[in-house]
Amino acid sequence: MRHNTQNFKKVLTNITMKASIKYLPFLLTGLLLVGCEDFLDVRTEGSLPTTGIDYTKSENTFKPVSAAYAKLRNSGAHVFPYIGMFEIAADNADKGSSPDDNPTMEELDNLSFTSSNGLINELWSAYFDIVSGANYAIYQMPLYEDAQLNSADKLYARQCQGEAKVIRAYAYFNLTRAFGNVPIIDTILSSDQLANVKQSNTEQLYAFIEKDLREAIEVLPNSYIADWDGRINKYTAMAIKAKVHFYTNEWDSVASLTDQIIASGQYGLLSTFRDVFSVDGENSRESLFEIQSSTLGKTTGDMTYLEYGFVQGPRGNSPSNMQGWGFCTPSQSLLDFFTQRGETIRSATTLLYRGTKTPEGDSIKVSCTNPVYNGKVYTPSAYNKWNYNGYGFDLNVHIIRYSDVLLMFAEALVNGASVHITSGLNASTAINQVRSRVELDNIGNPTLQEIWDERRAELAMEEDRYFDLIRTGQAATVLQSKGFISGKHELYPIPSAQMQLNTNLIQNSGYN
Repeated sequence: MRHNTQNFKKVLTNITMKASIKYLPFLLTGLLLVGCEDFLDVRTEGSLPTTGIDYTKSENTFKPVSAAYAKLRNSGAHVFPYIGMFEIAADNADKGSSPDDNPTMEELDNLSFTSSNGLINELWSAYFDIVSGANYAIYQMPLYEDAQLNSADKLYARQCQGEAKVIRAYAYFNLTRAFGNVPIIDTILSSDQLANVKQSNTEQLYAFIEKDLREAIEVLPNSYIADWDGRINKYTAMAIKAKVHFYTNEWDSVASLTDQIIASGQYGLLSTFRDVFSVDGENSRESLFEIQSSTLGKTTGDMTYLEYGFVQGPRGNSPSNMQGWGFCTPSQSLLDFFTQRGETIRSATTLLYRGTKTPEGDSIKVSCTNPVYNGKVYTPSAYNKWNYNGYGFDLNVHIIRYSDVLLMFAEALVNGASVHITSGLNASTAINQVRSRVELDNIGNPTLQEIWDERRAELAMEEDRYFDLIRTGQAATVLQSKGFISGKHELYPIPSAQMQLNTNLIQNSGYN
């Protein structure tokens, strides 16, 4: 498994680097809004390259899609802002680190953020950059398809376009969850047009996301050869579509999509919970979507990795390759929750205490700044070989796991979904598969609260909790001590930097 994962990452990152360099002159000409906080902060869509590309070479087809995948590694999309807005803002995690480190993250932790918060602006820009990269790939694929001579190569171009549509849909799903009404950018626009685009409402956004995913499902393959493990396939698109419908209470659709994934037999739970979060366990049969991160086995060179794991690593630990910045530490609320449930297996993986030694033999020193860290991003020292640290650089970011699919399926059925089920599972057998792996007793006829609690225990520290609380109507109660205000904190503010660049943007309720 490790060998196959590395092959995929190597091919993906090498193509990405070549493609990015090749297209760089074109990407810098046309978008004239300057500065690190430009509206959308996108690659130039007003002057796409139309010469110098040999569309007849099928081996070139994946290059624009690879560049779109690379956008997912943007630190604004899946490192600091993502961790803060999707996890630290909820009750599972605290800011961590030292008390005076990063006041903007502290604002997310205590829900005191305003539209000027820099991390919120970073996330906005990063996800629109992903949209831009996906748009470029989507635009390019028909050109490749038209230039191909055989049907297999033409189909491959359509499949590559499907991957780019899934990437775009995923980006917009996170954007609309975070900000509500945002602009839909799906075509080539001039810089003036980009600066004047208006927001779409959530109904329009979800319809747009739905269309991308539906079209992708129609063309994507069920799977790839082993060397391409981790690449977006049909079931990735179906899982994201199920998650989208999860947030719009379309329970029949959630049940049908998750049932099809389960019935495919392509996915399953790993026997050991800890293995899911190991480097060797990446892109396993439990994974439907991961953001790929790798040093490519090097000690220096191109940055083809994410610092997602590093920024959450044990602060003040030694040796140097076993330490990070110590952000996003498990909260006392989460520790108490695990204790009350009698959790031992999941807590042993999720909670990394100072003053202990890991099963892999690494010490988390008593001198570390924080009492407990996120154990799901722990990487053994043997992997951390980058020249200045390397902690977690080879660790992928889990977006959707099979256990999430099982729990979505169970919740849809308890909410009254009445579609024909082909997998043979029901709400009880689905949730009990998740519980059985961690040696918890079976539940008969689970309630919604039991499913929600199971989601918290299973997906803790995986950036699911904040919007899960909002989705289920629990946020006002659960986050009351953090100052959650109903009618305001369900959405983040539209960044003020973006509103200055585009005066058509309308601020969300509760933010000045």
